[in-house]
Amino acid sequence: MQKNNFWADLKYDLPAALVVFLIAVPLCLGIALASGAPLFAGMIAGIVGGLVIGFLSNSHTSVSGPAAGLTAVVLVSIQQLGAFETFLLAVVLAGVMQVALGFARAGTIANYFPSNVIKGMLTGIGIIIILKQIPHALGYDKDAEGDFSFFEQDGSNTLLSLWYSVTEFIHPGALVTALVCIGIMLVWEKPFIKNRVKFIPGALIAVIVAVLMNQGFMMMGDPWAIRAEHLVSIPVAKDASAFFAQFMLPDFSQWANPKVLSVAFTICIVASVESLLCLEAVDKIDPQLRTSNPNRELKAQGIGNILSGLLGGLPVTSVIVRGSANVNAGARTKASTILHGTLLLVCVALIPAILNMIPLAALAAILILTGYKLAKISVFKEMWANGKYQWWPFIITVAAVVFTDLLTGVAIGLVVSAFAILRGNLKNAYFFRRSEHHEGDDIQINLSQEVSFLNKAAIKLTLDHLPENSKVTID
Repeated sequence: MQKNNFWADLKYDLPAALVVFLIAVPLCLGIALASGAPLFAGMIAGIVGGLVIGFLSNSHTSVSGPAAGLTAVVLVSIQQLGAFETFLLAVVLAGVMQVALGFARAGTIANYFPSNVIKGMLTGIGIIIILKQIPHALGYDKDAEGDFSFFEQDGSNTLLSLWYSVTEFIHPGALVTALVCIGIMLVWEKPFIKNRVKFIPGALIAVIVAVLMNQGFMMMGDPWAIRAEHLVSIPVAKDASAFFAQFMLPDFSQWANPKVLSVAFTICIVASVESLLCLEAVDKIDPQLRTSNPNRELKAQGIGNILSGLLGGLPVTSVIVRGSANVNAGARTKASTILHGTLLLVCVALIPAILNMIPLAALAAILILTGYKLAKISVFKEMWANGKYQWWPFIITVAAVVFTDLLTGVAIGLVVSAFAILRGNLKNAYFFRRSEHHEGDDIQINLSQEVSFLNKAAIKLTLDHLPENSKVTID
């Protein structure tokens, strides 16, 4: 394991923080919008996830913020509780429960997530990102950024939205902007540029070019101009008092409300599982092969949710899209996560109007390339080469994540993986001569060193099918 040096790593962490910051802005806003919460609540969660959890977690590369996996839970919970302030109390209580789980060492459950399911989750998320971002790249922004569920809230689904955006709705300005941004980032990855300007990420250049392009379109009165509905939309406060007025306090008078406790428990369980899954997934793609303490992560997530709820923010979890983007952007330490949270705070407080000039198509381009890096063809080839007991749980997890949502897909993958393990044990528990056996033969069965109760069915099946009157030696 390499020893980290803050100043030496900063040249990698700062560019990565800029990339994650650009991705986090639309996702924080989109998740808040899809959750039926105030837009600023999403930004608060992103800031807390970066600054607080980034500092407390011992993960070098994971990033926390508002999570797509909690969107449906938040939406229904706000409706059930009747007031957003009451929901904030549930977020605080969920954080307290997470801290308790951390001290109870419940994070060790992460050690039982199979690697093929984790890889399937990463690949499925990559495919979802691409499918979800193509409509935004074409200027079709009906589905909120940050919604990664197959079935969308307006009754449509991922494939229908993609089909409609391609066949019936293409904004020429958005399309050209997305293509130019993708081109810039691909060229920026070439050694002759990347080695000369390591401190400047291609994503930042792409966003700046996109803003300038759109300003040019608007000055010419061109129909290619990308209007406000296709731009980032951060709430703009007129002064400092208006800015601080966007923060909310929980309604502590509802602390004994059983509905609040029920919602808090639901958020705690879902947020904890999603955080552990994403932490494990980001550790898998860390080039330095570092591992994180899941129990400490639960404590950090719990403290983050307590603070987010107290400030008026959404629930926070470790999030795979920003975490994988952080790794792919070359982050070395958690300074990248903390810096991205700092950028969110500074920009939201001081220059929201400038951020609101960024076309969503430009940010979609960044996410499309992030998705491609997660779902490369080489991953499918690698899993295929590992054999069917690795391949089928992997590919089923991919399909389940794409056509349902993250947690449902992983749950299906875990079931399939468990079945594959049991099925594999039917064949791998013992070794004996493969030639055909006949009645009266001498047969030797050599048990492997790892025989357990899982192999009982396989051994009984073999004994039941041996020829009559055979002499059997079990080693």
